[in-house]
Amino acid sequence: MVEKTTGSGFRPAARLIDVVNAVRADPGISRAALAELLARHGEEPADLTEAAFSPDDAAGLRAAAERLAAVLTETDADRAAPALNALLAECGARPRLVRHDTGPWHLHVDRGDDASWADWFTASSALALAQILTEYGRVPWGQCAAAGCARRYLGTGPGAARRFCSPACANRTRVAEHRRRRRRE
Repeated sequence: MVEKTTGSGFRPAARLIDVVNAVRADPGISRAALAELLARHGEEPADLTEAAFSPDDAAGLRAAAERLAAVLTETDADRAAPALNALLAECGARPRLVRHDTGPWHLHVDRGDDASWADWFTASSALALAQILTEYGRVPWGQCAAAGCARRYLGTGPGAARRFCSPACANRTRVAEHRRRRRRE
């Protein structure tokens, strides 16, 4: 779950969270399901046909999501930053401004238009997390603290740092803790 924010890294980070959670929920998620998810995050349908986004591309994207999931469990900025730097260095490209048709200009750090889906996803996600880390000065992402839930979240809203992916997980945990305390009494 992603909170609304005005930060520049929000949209790619929201896509990252959704893709990571989808892949973690179903490691064999189909190419079609990934394409549908990417379309919901603004990718062009023409770029998501089986010819443009093949089953091999989907496999690469699933692997990239698993690698990025590990960064999303890092809670310390001093460890998250080097992990993000390593991903950005691996992408091996310089930032460039890109515009699709008449859309707004935005930053890409992948190897160019011939970059694989996995490279694009890794580069754009690492850049988004790096922007968010610098904007907030802390790690505003994590893995849900609720028992039995491993969903990743992005907590960029106001207030204290989040521990849960959703109000439902937070409430379920609080109720369970309350019941445990009452049984002990």
